[in-house]
Amino acid sequence: MDGRGLPLSIVLTPGNVNDCTAFTQVLAAIAVPRPGRGRPRRRPDRVIADKAYSSAAIRRSLRARGIAATIPERVDQQAGRLRRGSHGGRPPVFDPALSNRRNVVERCIGRLKQWRGIATRYDTLARNYRAAIVLVTALLWINT
Repeated sequence: MDGRGLPLSIVLTPGNVNDCTAFTQVLAAIAVPRPGRGRPRRRPDRVIADKAYSSAAIRRSLRARGIAATIPERVDQQAGRLRRGSHGGRPPVFDPALSNRRNVVERCIGRLKQWRGIATRYDTLARNYRAAIVLVTALLWINT
């Protein structure tokens, strides 16, 4: 549970898996709470991600679901789009001010990695590693 009593969604992947391949699992695990009664929404208003999630497939899937995206474009993608000229299409919309809100998540990950067992992943079983993340997250939440 997070600070508001919502269940935490943690998606674990092997260390050699690219972030963008797990994006659909992460998006499926999202539950946006409603202010009153009712089940949580499964579709967030906006996704704010880093360059690891910058791919045409991810942008297409978000657009199909009606989810706004704030994802910076990678340099190689910019070069490819410019190389294709008028057939390269428009650059994706990007708001740097919204992207700065990722800072909260990045700081949380940094605090989690202060725990040596989390940073180096001593646990071989995914369930033990997930349990360690939940425990450390609870300890960090209690100490704030």
